[in-house]
Amino acid sequence: MAIRQLSETLINQIAAGEVIERPASAAKELIENALDAGATRIEIATSGGGKALLRVSDNGSGMDAADLELAVRRHCTSKLSDTLEDIRTLGFRGEALPSIGSVARLSIASRRRDSAGGHEIAVIAGKIAHMRPAAANPGTIVEVRDLFFATPARLKFLKTEKAEAGAITEIVKRMAIAFPAVRFVLSGSDRATLEFPATGDDHLARMAQVLGKEFRDNAIALDAVREEIALTGFAGVPTFNRGNSAHQYAFVNGRPVQDKLILSAIRGAYAETIPSGRYPVAVLSITLDPALVDVNVHPAKSDVRFRDPGLVRGLIVGAVREALARDGSRAATTGASDMLRAFRPGFQSYAPRPQTAWSAETSPSRPYQPTTGLSERPQASFDGLSMPTARAEPQFSPQPAAPEPTARYPLGAARAQIHANYIVAQTEDGLVIVDQHAAHERLVFEAMRKALHSKRLASQVLLIPEIIDIPEEDCDRLMQHAAELSELGLSIERFGPGAIAVRETPAMLGEVDAHGLIRQLADEIAEWDTASGLSAKLEYVAATMACHGSVRSGRRLRPEEMNALLREMEVTPGSGQCNHGRPTYIELKLSDIERLFGRS
Repeated sequence: MAIRQLSETLINQIAAGEVIERPASAAKELIENALDAGATRIEIATSGGGKALLRVSDNGSGMDAADLELAVRRHCTSKLSDTLEDIRTLGFRGEALPSIGSVARLSIASRRRDSAGGHEIAVIAGKIAHMRPAAANPGTIVEVRDLFFATPARLKFLKTEKAEAGAITEIVKRMAIAFPAVRFVLSGSDRATLEFPATGDDHLARMAQVLGKEFRDNAIALDAVREEIALTGFAGVPTFNRGNSAHQYAFVNGRPVQDKLILSAIRGAYAETIPSGRYPVAVLSITLDPALVDVNVHPAKSDVRFRDPGLVRGLIVGAVREALARDGSRAATTGASDMLRAFRPGFQSYAPRPQTAWSAETSPSRPYQPTTGLSERPQASFDGLSMPTARAEPQFSPQPAAPEPTARYPLGAARAQIHANYIVAQTEDGLVIVDQHAAHERLVFEAMRKALHSKRLASQVLLIPEIIDIPEEDCDRLMQHAAELSELGLSIERFGPGAIAVRETPAMLGEVDAHGLIRQLADEIAEWDTASGLSAKLEYVAATMACHGSVRSGRRLRPEEMNALLREMEVTPGSGQCNHGRPTYIELKLSDIERLFGRS
């Protein structure tokens, strides 16, 4: 069969299969073009989930007639010189417009700011339909109709109109977070209008627009530099989590990306702080020399490859963990509102109830007589986190009404223990309810984690070394990390070209499935070039031991023990959640309590 040159239209349709997968892909490319053109206002309109209509209007620099003719030709761009080493724009491949034009009805109307009039070009199924003068405001309007009408087989792979419209919304949200100085408006017959007014340099205000105002109150600022790479952004406190990873946003040199390395680093940074099946909320922005990252991995430009992936991963994990250690012990502000809803299911507004006769036993004028008193002064230690045996005490053990110095302590002073599991503490402007088992579990785990990283872990020598057959390249990767693994108590040696001999395993793990462990480590190192799997496994064991070694629910605590627990929590990183990611305490402000009683 003779080799022949494919037609330009067919070439563009092949390219469209990679660049334009769905209406959201087209929206992303057009918004990127608008941003590269310096737009400060971008309006997106859709119909039929973007399949029937997708219109992107901007007030950017615009194009003249010559630019329009080139814009719809493949590999024509104003954003790239002669190298891929210094890409500073969102677009650079010159494929988006011709790819869209090859599978849809495309029209572009544009006018430069210094021009008296504008021009319009139309492309239908890869053929230029017309090029003519047109009335236009400064900027560009790109209109895409009947997407994939020229390749109807592609339509079968699209989702429902609602799902496609939602995907476009997610694209707009990511762009809005990346460019807070730009006003975005998303509207159309298939959606309610969504508007993100420009916030200038206030990135957190824009994040609050996209992620909700609660994110502002539950975010911890990130600002870290390692070698030539800078990381900024905000990480949500662990108890402010979601049911999927859709609320994790990552940007590299201003480009929104969905990179596996970054998402894995976020997951690793929050390890042991978030329950299984829950995901943190985070917005990370990485800035580095363009020569140190390859954005030309895929035509969609959502994946990147870092020259030093280990450095990037370490920066993210270290910065987020440092932030959580610094400020992550606080509980999410949503805990109080959730508690109020639990108190008043379906309750809409406060209405005074008619007065009724009170019995002598329930009369509010009759003071409550405490059955036992607790000491007034909080203690500073917790006896090495050990707990006494249970004592026979009433279910409700109140402190005397004498004033306590609550202002000095963020978690206040203990006033009571209820149901032998919850500590009630009074703060300067409210109260805190602490789950004593969850809180002490976290304290024990952090103590064990500190010991875990302070010295080489004890190992147990295998009577007969285990020989594990794995591919030669996996052997090479493992042996590069042999010293690191030895620090964790795992001693390995090369045993021929395609095998590893395991001579020692961490004593802390007890009986180990060495085959499974080595293969898991080999797979992880192959993907991320790290050896954190063993460390994470050890920390999981530490978390399990902490759970069994912590103060149990139903244990009666003395007042000084309750206060000592509160003081330990105030100085322990991550004490706002237990090892399983559940909150260890909930704070109710006085205003919240007053709302319960209709006082506000």
